Amino acid sequence: MFDLPDMPDKEYARHNEATKALWEAFHVNQHDRTPIRLNTNPRMLMQDPAYNTKALTYQEYMTDPDQMAQGVLEWLYWTRFFLPGDHEQGLPDAWQLYIDFENIYDAAWFGAPIAFHKDQIPYAAPLLHDDNKHMLFDRGIPEPFAGEWAERALSFMAYFEARAREGWTFLGRPVKAPVSAPFMGTDGPFTTAACLRGPTAICTDLLTDPDYVKALLEYITEAIIVRMRAWRECLERPMQEPVFHSADDSVEMLSADQYREFVLPQHRRLYDAFCPDGERGIHLCGNAQRLFPLLKQELNITHFDTGFPVDFAQFRREMGPEVLLSGGPRAPLFVEPMPDVLLAETERILASGICTGGRFILQEGNNLPPRTPLPYCRAFYELGKRMGKRCGNPATQ
Repeated sequence: MFDLPDMPDKEYARHNEATKALWEAFHVNQHDRTPIRLNTNPRMLMQDPAYNTKALTYQEYMTDPDQMAQGVLEWLYWTRFFLPGDHEQGLPDAWQLYIDFENIYDAAWFGAPIAFHKDQIPYAAPLLHDDNKHMLFDRGIPEPFAGEWAERALSFMAYFEARAREGWTFLGRPVKAPVSAPFMGTDGPFTTAACLRGPTAICTDLLTDPDYVKALLEYITEAIIVRMRAWRECLERPMQEPVFHSADDSVEMLSADQYREFVLPQHRRLYDAFCPDGERGIHLCGNAQRLFPLLKQELNITHFDTGFPVDFAQFRREMGPEVLLSGGPRAPLFVEPMPDVLLAETERILASGICTGGRFILQEGNNLPPRTPLPYCRAFYELGKRMGKRCGNPATQ
């Protein structure tokens, strides 16, 4: 479907053995260097005309199971054979397919219209306006499996399962049907509220109608928990997990006091429902560092997946050596005309003190932009391997 290079003639066993050992050591904090990863998804191919020579659109990709499956498989091929990083490379024992609904699924499930524009990922347009902003309260909690996008996920999964039973293969290796669905998780209650109401309107509501914001967030959180439990039961997945990660990028619009008043109670409900006693993590890819100490103190979140901006030295001072941060140079640096600034910023971050204690994963902040030159990724990876040796066992610091 995409214009991709042929499979290189290369041996991956040594890399995969070293990568497996690195991650096993990292999980017990006995690693000799920081792990390095680059976060991508199929938009790396969809939004790069050098790969997407047939001009496949997101509307075609997200509404046709064959197009989605082929797109995901070819992206997996691209990551395993061409993207540098501490991930398994080469042909897998089997290809693990998944449902790629990007970040629209929460708002779409509540009924928000999905907008598709040329050369862009889709987004959920606001559903709640000043003349109908109580509409969802009147409707009640949506049925977990109803609606265009939930029904599409079910039909895609059934289709993929049928193909897998028939012996589906890609590049000579079996293709496994998805074992999860987007509706088992969430991108966060405040982010969903910002999608449904519109970011300007929800911020205005915080000042002019705070009781409405609290009611909306309570409604959204309760509905999401009901949905997540129903989908987990349907797919025979555990209701509670020893490690649970969520997100809520739109909280970057809030002050610490606003977060504590409006969103913290809903985050507490969510984490208590699905990870009452385990390790908790959160992805916040905007300017939200002022909230990190609060998240640690109030919710016992100890894994932070970040974007930009982040003050890495401040993070380690405030959060302590035992808290995990995933982050690195801001994503736009990967598409600069030359890689010099990217590499200088990577070096600055690694020298900032963030590696103290070893709880650091080097990555882009956050997510790798389409059209990033692969040689820049290689240079970033090689620099990280050299300088990352400063991380590792706290006893050797």
